[in-house]
Amino acid sequence: MVYMENDGTVRCDHLNPKRLLDMMRYACRGKSKIYKDLCKVFNEETDDGKNMAALSDLLTKSIDSIVDQKEQSDLDDFLSGKDSFSTIKSSGLDDFELIYFLVVR
Repeated sequence: MVYMENDGTVRCDHLNPKRLLDMMRYACRGKSKIYKDLCKVFNEETDDGKNMAALSDLLTKSIDSIVDQKEQSDLDDFLSGKDSFSTIKSSGLDDFELIYFLVVR
């Protein structure tokens, strides 16, 4: 789970799932209705989901942030003598599966 800003900035990384779930819970607290105006804007921006290029770009950036953080962690472990480089490597998008996304406005 990664919380990305529209500009691609990571607001909450994959190492803090509880924090991200808390943020989502707080954002949704007391909300029980569908905001049809926001859904309409989203559908207009994405051509009813046919053009998800902007969101796909954010997905790619979020996966890149996970891979980069893993590589940095592996390097830090190696340099500190804790471990050798991991033999498990991720090549990016194809190694992940999108299960759920939430657009926050």
